[in-house]
Amino acid sequence: MTYTVAAFYKFVPISNIAAKKSQLLASCREKGIKGTIILAEEGLNGTIAGSDIAIAEILNQLRTFPGLADLEHKESISEKQPFARIKVKVKQEIVTLGIPKVNPNQQVGTYIDPQDWNQVISDPEVVVIDTRNNYEVEIGSFRGATNPKTESFREFPEYAANNLDPKEHPKVAMFCTGGIRCEKASSYLLSQGFKQVYHLKGGILKYLETITPEESMWEGECFVFDERVAVKEGLEPGNYELCYACGHPISQADKNSPQYESNISCPYCYDELTQEKKARQEDRRRSREYKKKQNNLTSDS
Repeated sequence: MTYTVAAFYKFVPISNIAAKKSQLLASCREKGIKGTIILAEEGLNGTIAGSDIAIAEILNQLRTFPGLADLEHKESISEKQPFARIKVKVKQEIVTLGIPKVNPNQQVGTYIDPQDWNQVISDPEVVVIDTRNNYEVEIGSFRGATNPKTESFREFPEYAANNLDPKEHPKVAMFCTGGIRCEKASSYLLSQGFKQVYHLKGGILKYLETITPEESMWEGECFVFDERVAVKEGLEPGNYELCYACGHPISQADKNSPQYESNISCPYCYDELTQEKKARQEDRRRSREYKKKQNNLTSDS
């Protein structure tokens, strides 16, 4: 069996959030859907996986909510269920910038379709910024893009204050995985006096789905927040895994490092590995191996 993975978000005023949470949670459980949906007064954000029929049904349900009739989503296929459970959360923001007054429902930058993105970022007057976290940028980004080296989206306002100026940088183009962070970042920059702010509609995922490898200005792979870890052109599964110890994406080269030990450490967390931490990781590894063995025995019986 294959699973359909659907990613979606929209900035739109949401009311009766508690009731909607209960409805969505019940529907997802009934249909065997797993993943996460976040609801807030400013909109919704989610990535879920299930059968193609179940995903279509839950998306149709979402589109019956006020303001969501035109909700867009991105689909990909996974050979296994990439999520462990279904979670429907209510939060203050659907993506946390930490500045409540920034509201894309009030003002937002100019959307750029994937087909037009190459032309925009090739303009020498345009400052191109990757609004994702540093560990995401390290495994792939657009050619010539700036890495703010932030550890969380909350750090973006500080980065902008220290590195961007409306007078010196009249044109700014931003992008992120699915479009949500750069859309909110564009709203923030407009509130700070920037005039020409662009962001990639549908994010990197839509670009990789739409643009052929021959035309692509993307380099590397795109980190995704599920068991696929990363995807490449055509949204095909990438070549990265996650370090069980620290959660950092690791390549085959990382696994060839003497600092890598399966389920124990990788080059990104080795320096912080104490004997106590190593002992805990070894206990966890034995526990995972035991559970896997038990599951195999159960499936064989």
